[in-house]
Amino acid sequence: MSVLLVLAMFALAILWGRLFKREVQPAVAVPEKTLRPFQPRIESRFGMEVPRSYFFHPCHTWARDEGLQLIRVGVDSFTANLFGKIEHIDVAGLYGWVRQGQKLMTITGAGIAVDLPSPIEGVLTAVNRAVLDDPAMATADPYGDGWVAVIRSPSFDTDRRNLMQGAMVAPWMRNSMAQLREMCSPSGALAQDGGLPLPGLLTRVSPELRNRLIREFFLTLATVPAEPTSQHV
Repeated sequence: MSVLLVLAMFALAILWGRLFKREVQPAVAVPEKTLRPFQPRIESRFGMEVPRSYFFHPCHTWARDEGLQLIRVGVDSFTANLFGKIEHIDVAGLYGWVRQGQKLMTITGAGIAVDLPSPIEGVLTAVNRAVLDDPAMATADPYGDGWVAVIRSPSFDTDRRNLMQGAMVAPWMRNSMAQLREMCSPSGALAQDGGLPLPGLLTRVSPELRNRLIREFFLTLATVPAEPTSQHV
């Protein structure tokens, strides 16, 4: 229920922001070559690895400000560990407009496909073709080389108010872990004490529990994955 309360507050914050934020014109997409390499700064909080200067959507996608209205996005370590192995990533159409909280990507793994939302609103400017070719990068290095896309977001200063950030991140991660342990305890599929879930936890639980976990943490339903036609957008 705590996760549902966070999501309800998130939805209200988005509504409030849209009522009062200024109208912005769609941004012009920029070439992928303008992106600069980066190395995330990781801190240990409550026994968990927390990246600095990252903003988190309640459904476990993240955003990182690259400057010039360019925001790098990806999936968090909680998602990466639940799946254990991501076999395919399908991203929304390049240069299309995506809205905060609406579908940005579909990840496939553990025998299921799950839609994940965009943490921010804007133009999908670039995709990480390396991670599309090798989706295992998203689980091996979710905050670094495993990033998924870049969105040009003129409204990021407003959108980020709806995201977990700064001192909020570690308690939110700890709460997600506590909720996960509570849901998995009766089945015997426990997470590591005080840390991330066991890699591939979704493959270790019953289909019923797996579906409950997807609904609880991603606020969506798992589907049977279709055969991918292409890894590129």
